[in-house]
Formats: sequence, C-alpha cells, structure tokens
Amino acid sequence: MIRTIIFDMDGVLVDTEPLHHDAFFRHFAELGIPMSREEYATFLGSSTRNVYQLLKQQFNLTEDVETLIQRKREHFARAFEADTTLELLPGARALIEELHRAGVPLQLASSASKETIGRVFGRFGLYPYFDNLVSGEDFPKSKPDPAIFLHAAALAGLAPAECLVIEDSANGVTAAKAAGMYCVGYRSEHSEGQDLHHADHVVAHLGQLKAAQLLAMGRES
Repeated sequence: MIRTIIFDMDGVLVDTEPLHHDAFFRHFAELGIPMSREEYATFLGSSTRNVYQLLKQQFNLTEDVETLIQRKREHFARAFEADTTLELLPGARALIEELHRAGVPLQLASSASKETIGRVFGRFGLYPYFDNLVSGEDFPKSKPDPAIFLHAAALAGLAPAECLVIEDSANGVTAAKAAGMYCVGYRSEHSEGQDLHHADHVVAHLGQLKAAQLLAMGRES
C-alpha cells in the first residue's frame, strides 16, 4: 500500500534544466571543457558535486571541487533570478494540492542543491505541502544510487514498498527501483532522450495522475 509520494524536482515540478544547462556550459567554456549533448545527457539526475568530481578526474582540473561547484552555482543563480517566465510544470501544482487535500504526506528527493531547492520552493510557495526536502548534495553518490530515496523513506518513517516515486530521468527511475519503490515515469517534453521503460507506469502529463490512482498503484506490483 502506498502511503507517501516522493517527488523529484527538476523536470517533474519545474523545468530548471535549461538554466542548469546554461550555467554548466558557461562554466565548461571557462574551463575549456569540450562537452557533447550526449555526454551531458548522462549527467541528468546527478548532483552537481558528482558531476564535478567526475570532470575534475577526467580533465585534470586544478580547481578543487568546492570552487568548481560555487562557480557553476553563481552562473545558475544569475540565470534563475533573471528568468521571470519560469513556472511550475503543467499539472504539478494541481497534483500537489490534490494529494495534500487527501492527506497524503509528500517528500522531495532531488539531486539539486539545498540552495536551488530553496529558490524553487520559495518562489512557488511549496514549503507547506512537503514534509521533508532531501538534497542530493548530502550523499556521496547520485542517482542511480538509491540512497537519496531510502533516506526520504526513513524520514517519512515508512518502508520503501510504501513509497511511490515520480521521476523524469533514467537515473532517477533506476534509483527508485533499486530502493524497492514503485515508480511513475514522467515522460515530458523536457525528458527527451531519457529511457523510462523500467518505470512501473509512465505518463506524458502530470494531469494524468490522481491521488486515488497513485495510492492504489502499489497493489499493481
């Protein structure tokens, strides 16, 4: 039986990926790092820390990881504050509000930094709806490692089998399944190229999901 819903943030609640893309590629240009679209796509669902740990080793970067992270976050912060058009993805607020009215506890498990989560939750007034916010920056490994989802379940005081995850990335779906959780894959226009076939259920719009339907999904597995 499903007793809590765990949301990813980027690509599920809000599409900040273009802002992250811009911040990363501005920084890559500063560092002289060549980056293909295909290679960048493999980073989706990973924390910024894990990305720079990998790049530091791959390209023998002289800056320490903390310095690299801070520079990328500076680029992101400027882009976020300048973007007045950013909105929650279609159906996100309605689904959150419906689940909240139904008394379903909500958790966030995002690879984003606490700073980015705070920016998004502050701008869109999401704090009242969520019991716990878990950031990937607190874990040594990013999704597809299941640690972030297992921690969210522990904070909720529930077994993994009682948790349902909504994810838009292949890494996120893999992590949810590795954690022993039911997973809904969200195949939006922003998740192009992400293999979600191993999700238990896939939707193209959050409006396709209803509270009663989500709570019943665990009985399908």
